Amino acid sequence: MDEHIVMVDSGTGLKLTDKQLDERSAIAAVQLRRRGVRVGDTVLVCLPVGPDLLVAADAVIAAGGVVWPLPAHLDRTGLGERILASGARVMISDVPEALAAAEESCVRIVMSVADLGPRHPPPDV
Repeated sequence: MDEHIVMVDSGTGLKLTDKQLDERSAIAAVQLRRRGVRVGDTVLVCLPVGPDLLVAADAVIAAGGVVWPLPAHLDRTGLGERILASGARVMISDVPEALAAAEESCVRIVMSVADLGPRHPPPDV
């Protein structure tokens, strides 16, 4: 089966293929379940638009969770308000403002991009 590019990060040029998306999402979904995410749980995702955001959202869905996206460009106050409103206890983020806001909320488990599984080098496509 040919690999197809599903996303290209315009900032870095990093390409994500359908195979890489499936592999990374499966790894991350297992990590979410190991951290206690169950069907119907809300998981906050605060990442810049790019391959990692797609992997994170796909993993949350694969784990049975509900994706609650947070705009990565918001300030700490704006993120904090949304985090509190969500009632979520799990967040995937490397955004410093989101991590700081999560400390003052109900979020108890924070996963980073590194927890989403290894990044692959861009394919020769």
